[in-house]
Amino acid sequence: MKKVCIIVVSDLCFRGEREDRSGEVIKKILLRNGFAVEGKIVVPNEKEMIEEAIKHCCDNLKASLVLTAGGTGFSRRDVTPEATRRCLEREAMGIVEAIRTYSLEFTDKAMLSRAVSGIRGDSLIINLPGNEKAVKEALDVILGAVSYGLDILSESEN
Repeated sequence: MKKVCIIVVSDLCFRGEREDRSGEVIKKILLRNGFAVEGKIVVPNEKEMIEEAIKHCCDNLKASLVLTAGGTGFSRRDVTPEATRRCLEREAMGIVEAIRTYSLEFTDKAMLSRAVSGIRGDSLIINLPGNEKAVKEALDVILGAVSYGLDILSESEN
């Protein structure tokens, strides 16, 4: 079973002023698809805290897949891609390119996503949108290929 960590990036959720819905959508979809959700971490839009959470999931929890939700737009507080890049050893940009391409069928605002994806050690990290509808659409388009990619990544350990 592939171990997954979910990192929700939201000032409002972190402060308890809004309920996290995107992280819960991610969790339900992953459980339905045979993934083991290791846990969910909620952090504010702070580069260092996002980076620390990603590294913890990859290095300490040894998650195969780390999914972030939120913080990928144009707001000054949207710093998830920058924090993620500081954690990556290798890029895997086709994943977020596929999400953007698919999402453009629903909204032209998809082109504003600055999401990134890549590999750290034996973990795949993917930035997802913060909106629960967009998260579902993103997972619909990538989950099959990502699952296959995780199999390849875990084989490369041997």
